[in-house]
Amino acid sequence: MDTIASIFSFLTTPVSWVIVQFHSVYGAIFGPDTGWAWGLSIVSLVVLIRICLIPLFVKQIKATRGMQALQPQMKAIQERYKNDKQRQSEEMMKLYKETGTNPLASCLPILLQSPFFFALYHVLDSIAKNKTIGSINQDLLDSASQAHIFGAPLAAKFTDSASEVAAMDASITSVHIVTALMIVLMSASQFYTQRQLMTKNMDLTVKTPFMQQQKMMMYIFPVIFMVMGINFPVGVLVYWLTTNVWTMGQQMYVINRNPTPGSMAQAKMLEGMLKHVTARGTTRGRREKNIVKAIVAKGRDRNEHERKFITGLGAKGLAAQADGVVVKSEVVEPAEAGGSGARRQQPKRQTKAQRSSGTTQTPDSADGATAKTSLEKPAEPGAAPARSRATGGPKAGSARQTKSGQRKGPQRPKHPTKK
Repeated sequence: MDTIASIFSFLTTPVSWVIVQFHSVYGAIFGPDTGWAWGLSIVSLVVLIRICLIPLFVKQIKATRGMQALQPQMKAIQERYKNDKQRQSEEMMKLYKETGTNPLASCLPILLQSPFFFALYHVLDSIAKNKTIGSINQDLLDSASQAHIFGAPLAAKFTDSASEVAAMDASITSVHIVTALMIVLMSASQFYTQRQLMTKNMDLTVKTPFMQQQKMMMYIFPVIFMVMGINFPVGVLVYWLTTNVWTMGQQMYVINRNPTPGSMAQAKMLEGMLKHVTARGTTRGRREKNIVKAIVAKGRDRNEHERKFITGLGAKGLAAQADGVVVKSEVVEPAEAGGSGARRQQPKRQTKAQRSSGTTQTPDSADGATAKTSLEKPAEPGAAPARSRATGGPKAGSARQTKSGQRKGPQRPKHPTKK
């Protein structure tokens, strides 16, 4: 860790200068030698860095969405060229170039934040060794050495011996409790952030290797942070816990405001939006109009949640327009399966006698009367009833003219021996 920190030593001067500026502000409020002044200075450093990284975070979100959209095509390439790794890589690079997607864009915020992390570690390590560094002179060094966060010195580690902790005017028990609690919170926040991304902001209808990688990261990263955390000073743990909480809140905001299409977060957002739009009878604000406009533009390519939203509008007598506005419509869309929409009335089942006679039961014939089908030629006025070819009697076409248990049409003569 010392070697890595020394590589990024060119950032120690600006990082230490920012901490000193924040410390001068918080020191005037809480006192210059308190843990609150130094702890809040580190937290403010995190917030400042993360604000500067917001444009990169937006690019990360877009890159992640682009990678998710390419997962079916990537899976098809892997299956097609599973025995030719070189051709598979070439086709992958061609796909990235055609779509303008960069797989490394999703890692940019972490990669750009790492130098500041190691620079801060180098600053705190120098404080622990009682050495001046950057903008921290001897007076600030003495002040930082006296600062305690919940009884643990700013530069103390979980692996420090009792003698080293005693030299910082603290007890080993306090250091172990504070550092262990912060390590657990740091790992838990990392796990929840990744789990939130997996369960709420991914289209679970498409099973791809990318999802398996994200699932592995959800369990591996917290373990890595927990193992490495025992070697971090308390100040670095404050820094890393703060950045994890910031990432969790920032991701929660993005998921609620702009979820991935087809995800559970989109279903929840559209469900709440449907209630508001149907209650008001129209859309309000640019955000709602842009969402409706994007859904209408998809046409038949809408996912299940978007189709349910359009159908819900139709069930309330509303229709979404291409410009994102919702207007009243005279045509009411049928309700979703299992909904409260009106069912289509099914015709009554005909009896065997009605089917054989060619008659149809109409809904208007409540008294049981039958109507002849259009295939039967109506009888002319004054004409004699039609006669059967075999018997010369009336034509056997009606169930009322056929006795129960007797065949229709000409009857077979009985055997002479039978009565």
